[in-house]
Amino acid sequence: MAQQRDDIRLLTVFHWVLAGLAALFSLFPLIYLGVGVAMLRGQFDGPHPPPPLIGWVMVALGATMTLMGLGYAVLVALAGHWLAKARNWTFIIVVAGLSCAFFPFGTVLGVFTIVVLVKPEVKALFQRPQA
Repeated sequence: MAQQRDDIRLLTVFHWVLAGLAALFSLFPLIYLGVGVAMLRGQFDGPHPPPPLIGWVMVALGATMTLMGLGYAVLVALAGHWLAKARNWTFIIVVAGLSCAFFPFGTVLGVFTIVVLVKPEVKALFQRPQA
């Protein structure tokens, strides 16, 4: 049981690290938002200014990608929190599956999380009543 608890403790730390990286990377699309706002304010006016629709698309794209990235970071942080408490096994498995799309860090963490959590000894830790 001690080995399984150590594995879960390591996974918890790596989930927190991945959540931080995901939050950082999710701020990059704010560049799209800034460019879109600049287009709408007329900063790119020249002989052939872009149509306002392009500016609105850039704003919507930047805001959507940032919110989705921050939402993913929150999900990974919650998975790390519940890993530490050995609760919500299904949620953690689902987040591990989603993390596989976040190449390369999320893929590695997602695969290792699934491999560790499907072991019967680890699954038993999640089914025990918490004191």
